[in-house]
Parts: sequence; structure tokens; C-alpha cells
Amino acid sequence: MNLGSNGSPVVGPIYSSLDVAGLTSVSLRQLQWWDEQGVVTPMQKGRRRLYNSSEVLLVGIIVKLRQKKLSLQKIRRVVDALKGDESIPKLVVGTTPSDVFLLTDGDRVSMHGSTKEIVYIQATAISAMHVVNVSEILSDFGWAEEGTPRKPVHVETSSSGSTSLPGAAASKVS
Repeated sequence: MNLGSNGSPVVGPIYSSLDVAGLTSVSLRQLQWWDEQGVVTPMQKGRRRLYNSSEVLLVGIIVKLRQKKLSLQKIRRVVDALKGDESIPKLVVGTTPSDVFLLTDGDRVSMHGSTKEIVYIQATAISAMHVVNVSEILSDFGWAEEGTPRKPVHVETSSSGSTSLPGAAASKVS
């Protein structure tokens, strides 16, 4: 059984840096730099970086947050909060009947599927909240339709995890 960077079992297929770069349109050098900076730290096998599905999704979220001009410091806080969020692995192995959105101002991070909750958070937020459609990222990767990540050409498969749907998860980043 393969273990992820946080020591937990890896869910689903394992992706090489080349696979992740192809899925996310991030350069190999950028992935290497994020690993060196501790933003997304994949497993290492020799000189190869190997990403589990949750880490690939985190890279996709980072790309969307960069497009929204969030600073690397704020993105790092968001990623740190998401690394401990149990809904991320569930999203990459479960089918999602509705959209799941990540909301953040760089300090607070929450994931919701209800537009009513999203509107409430936006309306009551003190600072601007950025919204990322996580379901759209999964769809862009080709994962949403099948319910499980599509395997790249050269993949190392590990044990699969739960397929239960994530609830609304929220955390405050210190």
C-alpha cells in the first residue's frame, strides 16, 4: 500500500509529474517549485514525484486560485487547510450529484454544495470571498462523469477508499 505525503493511505491511481502537468497545464518546473516550497508535496520514488488523486485536485485548485490573483501566502494557507480536510479524498473517488464550491478569502476556507449557503457566506463576509467550482475542476480532469479518476497511461494503482459523499466542510486557518 502506498502512503501519501501526510502518511495516510493513497486513494486511487498515482500520477507522475508529467501526468499532472498535462491535466492542470502547470509546468514541470512549477510543480517542482511547489514541492520544494512545501505547497504540494507528492511522494518521491527515486527522482520521480508521484501524486495521488487528492494532490492532483489540490494542484487544480491552486491553478484556479492563482487565476483569481490570490497571493502564494494565501494559497498556501488554503492548501494547508485542505490537506487535512477529509472531503478532498472523497471528492476524487465519489460521484458528486451537484456542484461543490470552495470559498476562501485566504484566511477562511469552506466547501459547500448549497447555493443558499454560498450566497449567505458571500453576503456576510467582511472581506471578498473567492469561489472555485471544484466540480468543474473534476470535470475538466475527466473525473466527474466516471466517479473515479481516469488512469493515465503509466500509473501505479493503490487501494481505493470510501465513496461516500462529502458534507459541507469548513475550517479556519490560523
